[in-house]
Amino acid sequence: MAIPAPPGAREATGPAGRPVPELDAALVGRWHQDGGELVALLTLVRERLGGIGAFRPAPSAAPTVLVTEPDAVRHVLAHHPDRYVKRSHRARVLVGDGVLSATGEAWQNQRRLLQSQFTGRGMRRYEGRIAAAARVTGARWQAYARTGEVFDLGEEMRRFALDTIWRALTGHPLDPGTERELASVAGVVAALPSLPADQVAAQEAVAADIARIDAVAERAVRTARDGGAGPDGPGLLHVLVEASASRPAYTDRLIRDELVTLLVAGHETTATTLTWLYLLLDRHPEAREHALAAGPEGSAERQQAVQALVHETLRLYPSAWILPRHAAAADTLAGHPIPAGTDLLVCPYLTHRDPGLWPEPAHFDPARFTTPGRRPGHPGAYLPFGIGPRACLGLQFALRETTALLEQLLPGPVPRFRSRPERTAYGLTVRPDGPTPAVLDGSAEWPTAPMR
Repeated sequence: MAIPAPPGAREATGPAGRPVPELDAALVGRWHQDGGELVALLTLVRERLGGIGAFRPAPSAAPTVLVTEPDAVRHVLAHHPDRYVKRSHRARVLVGDGVLSATGEAWQNQRRLLQSQFTGRGMRRYEGRIAAAARVTGARWQAYARTGEVFDLGEEMRRFALDTIWRALTGHPLDPGTERELASVAGVVAALPSLPADQVAAQEAVAADIARIDAVAERAVRTARDGGAGPDGPGLLHVLVEASASRPAYTDRLIRDELVTLLVAGHETTATTLTWLYLLLDRHPEAREHALAAGPEGSAERQQAVQALVHETLRLYPSAWILPRHAAAADTLAGHPIPAGTDLLVCPYLTHRDPGLWPEPAHFDPARFTTPGRRPGHPGAYLPFGIGPRACLGLQFALRETTALLEQLLPGPVPRFRSRPERTAYGLTVRPDGPTPAVLDGSAEWPTAPMR
């Protein structure tokens, strides 16, 4: 016999067993009336029903299951990815059939080709390019400190991250013309949540931006095919072009899709994380001082402390805040029957804010990642880049570039925000919804030779 549903819930229909408790339709209706965001509804489901709960996004819709409990998260993402699959990705209008949206055998082949580029020897190829992009950003910040110029910190972080991934892809530093054209990427990413559900209508809504992005991609692919390696040597784009000689699937269109996928995944999430980090440090200046005091420049102790700043930021604002999945076959999840065809939402954002896992979850406390016993030991409790076979390929790249930039900038003048965004936008990423104008205190000294 099924266990009683918690207060405010009713049981979702399904096979015999212990059905997933479902949020009462009246509460969902009230959320609709309030014009609420998805994150508010998911938070309500989590608070009322716990780590596995269902809701109907519309009265006639089948239940969608929210998963935030660590064991269940791991079951879905890591242990049974063949049962819980990705379907059409909301960014498909931008990334096409790139590895982010691909499925099945095509995805396996694409991921296998890219995987070696982001681990071990592959990552060493990018160390110098990451450092060069960080030095360029550091030089700009020195100029801001001298002149007192107001700059948008979020745009600075996007500029750095785009330069970094462009160097990794092409071997060339980001030139001003390409930077202007690739601003369209951020425009499309911001528009994704409000695009029409119909694919054709969605493409028409962002056609001008997509055309600019396609033009950049076409030039880059043509240059790579002509052997045009950059000053740092060939980039990841050359790996894709070379693959086309022996793998018929790698048409110019697929190469374009992979290039745009890597551009989106390789700079949007990093830029957002760094922006959040500086907004958090503005409220918690002691965290910056602690990181700098952890050890001398270049030491393992300081690097660990800087990485803890990044990890705690990713806990509060994970790169992948929500991970949709679809049950391709019937299954049992933590004792609950999951019928085939069920839609599920794994939500790292809510798992990371579970007070049962993370005491004082709303508090910014990087020491969780440096003090033994402070971080939950369960692998499903912290997943800012996902876990399992479809975890983000660029995890090590992202951590290395954020750390490299912070090692350059943190010892220098502190940004002072003229204003702060009042809202958070929950789209492809969790981002501050608004500008972040800042100035650097010119009276503060840069450390000796910060531009190694």
